[in-house]
Amino acid sequence: MTNAAVTFFSCASEDLSGIMRLMTFHSLLDIIFPRFCAGCGKKAGDGFLYLCWDCLAGIKTVQPPYCALCGDPVAGSVPEVYSCAACVRQRPYFDCARSACAYTGLLKEMILDFKYGAAVWLAHDLGSLLYACLRQNYNADNLDCITYVPLHRAKERTRSYNQSLLLAKEIGGRLNRRVAACLARTEPTESQTHLTAPERAANVRNKFAARKGADLKDKNILLIDDVMTTGATANECARTLKKAGAREVLVLTVARG
Repeated sequence: MTNAAVTFFSCASEDLSGIMRLMTFHSLLDIIFPRFCAGCGKKAGDGFLYLCWDCLAGIKTVQPPYCALCGDPVAGSVPEVYSCAACVRQRPYFDCARSACAYTGLLKEMILDFKYGAAVWLAHDLGSLLYACLRQNYNADNLDCITYVPLHRAKERTRSYNQSLLLAKEIGGRLNRRVAACLARTEPTESQTHLTAPERAANVRNKFAARKGADLKDKNILLIDDVMTTGATANECARTLKKAGAREVLVLTVARG
């Protein structure tokens, strides 16, 4: 494991007061309901509820060099501030986007289970990775609002939860901040999974609106989602927030695809 990765995972497990409370609580529960690692099935650790340290070490974190705007990693050495071709061609509406880990291997499996398999118990561990990324890249004191990418109401009824809201609540709890529902998805959209970058952008265009009563004027907003691929959804959300008066939109996701 690289020094950068060690630092990242140290940040992810440094919520000491929360961890101590969880250790006390879960040490009692573990006697009756033992926790097992989502990766290997062995006994889970204490800092992470459903990951052992060996499997945690196998998760690939997103480290520099990457695009200064969208956070897309680039191979090789980049000696200066770098902007990717997509951001140079069309600057995104968000001011910065950062992701904790690469969307591959065990982390990808965890996110898929969390998102589609109702494995909501993984929210804490994914939230810890998200929190580490926040600490490394953003100044929480400058944030006025924490929000999330909404689901269309029909999809949320079917799924019974919004995974991005659960992640936002994990961050809100660690920062002792309220999570605000700033956006609504006005129309259902096709899954982005098999679409090209232009198709993804068209699929979500004009599909979001600022919620009535949301106070966004001159606010610095943290927008949370689970995975960022081309950034089309985050960009459209940011465009909507900026149109409603937001000063700055920072994007934070667990994974980068």
